[in-house]
Amino acid sequence: MKSLFVRDIAIDLGTANTLIYEKGCGIVLNEPSMVALKNIGGGRQPVAFGAEAKAMLGKTPQGVEVIRPVRTGVIADFEVASIMLREFISRVRSRSFSFIKPRVMVGVPCGITEVEKRAIREAVQDQAREVRLIDEAMAAAIGCNLPVTDATGSLIIDIGGGTTDIAVISLKDVVYSVSLRQGGDALDESIINYMRRRHHLLIGETTAEQIKKSVGTAHSDFDDETMEVRGRSLIYGAPTSMTISGGEIREAMNEVISQIVIALRQALENTPPELSGDIINRGVALAGGGALVRGLGKRLTEELHMEVTVPPDPLAVVAEGAGRCLDNSEIFESIWT
Repeated sequence: MKSLFVRDIAIDLGTANTLIYEKGCGIVLNEPSMVALKNIGGGRQPVAFGAEAKAMLGKTPQGVEVIRPVRTGVIADFEVASIMLREFISRVRSRSFSFIKPRVMVGVPCGITEVEKRAIREAVQDQAREVRLIDEAMAAAIGCNLPVTDATGSLIIDIGGGTTDIAVISLKDVVYSVSLRQGGDALDESIINYMRRRHHLLIGETTAEQIKKSVGTAHSDFDDETMEVRGRSLIYGAPTSMTISGGEIREAMNEVISQIVIALRQALENTPPELSGDIINRGVALAGGGALVRGLGKRLTEELHMEVTVPPDPLAVVAEGAGRCLDNSEIFESIWT
């Protein structure tokens, strides 16, 4: 009877997006990790969450602020993160008409501290009867259908909004891992800086993200594509527009992508020889929102001299992998904490 009313959930609490997987139902929520707050009587009152709050970014009136409570994969604003998670979990629980708090599993970057883990647990615990944490790289590997339970090596790259996790996995454990505190947000910032430095054009985060999605590329195959960009001229102080190419954006993002390549090579150098042979045979799995940057898989293939594959929905693999752990707890029980 209990299972009829309680459905455990898995949360991918990302810097850019929060996804929730409900046991037996799949992914039931995918929203930007943003909250719009209004200053009322000395306090802050939430007025919008998720996509609605993101649409207000850079366009809010005085007294309203759009906040991203998660930065570089960890909670930067505990109060706002708790408000956001309470809203998102409530939406999910209202679908299943559950009156009993679920067990909650949360994906966390592999490099976070115990203090940061405690902050995540505390942000969720009032909405859950039990909180468990799982390494995002492990969850992504499970979501990519890699054989993590076998005595064979698998290499996963998860490029999120605030972090890039790289891990070598075998026998349900992480053999080697490294976490970079940069990802899709760092790519956006590099585009903003490039436009300011090269074209004296000031653009916002939303415009930078649109550029990245439209003409952003990691490989020269897409250099010729163009896009019109609008912003404010730093010379004249007036609104202006100009056309940019994929080659320019590749140049802008190159430093961040090069650091990811360096970290990948470091991971391969620290992998035991027997597992290295498995990785060469199977290739590398590329997940997270960063996997959607055009040409990135091809560039990594050329840089690493091994096949790089991208799952059909790279944004969802962490939530799906954590959800599979809930669905098959007897197999994956040793993975979470």
